[in-house]
Amino acid sequence: MTKDQALEIIGKYEKVLAIINKYGKAKEQLLSILLDIQCASGENYVAEEWAEVVACQLDLPISKVHDVLTFYAMFNIKPHGKYVIEICKSTPCHVTKADAVVKLFEEVLGIKLGETTPDNLFTLMHTSCVGACDIGPVAKIGDEVYGNLTAAKVAEVVTSYRGVSSCQK
Repeated sequence: MTKDQALEIIGKYEKVLAIINKYGKAKEQLLSILLDIQCASGENYVAEEWAEVVACQLDLPISKVHDVLTFYAMFNIKPHGKYVIEICKSTPCHVTKADAVVKLFEEVLGIKLGETTPDNLFTLMHTSCVGACDIGPVAKIGDEVYGNLTAAKVAEVVTSYRGVSSCQK
């Protein structure tokens, strides 16, 4: 390990501790702590070592932290793009051509479903129903839901996220 790599790890550790301390090491703030860590990671996920730090600092079993990270769809335990594009795969969206929407996103982004763009900006995934069946097929990015998707709308959505600097929550 080089000195620069060690300093990077120390910097990340200090950032994680600062997030935990911001919430007063309160166990009931676990979701908020993990969301902030995920946002601060630069790769939109909570790494195993940071989950262990959270468990230790909050005096929780690591299994509890893992349960939260794997139960809630908003958390990632593997690196993802800054923006996770979730294409609904429910029956109503399937009927309204969700598969065609996946292909449109794949073409615009230059990746396949389950992959991340080389610039780490977008990850394309399926998701279960997002409750917007009336405007299917739909895609969800963060808290935003985009419906009645066409080739033009898909291109517009992707373009609107390029150059945005805030973290997806």
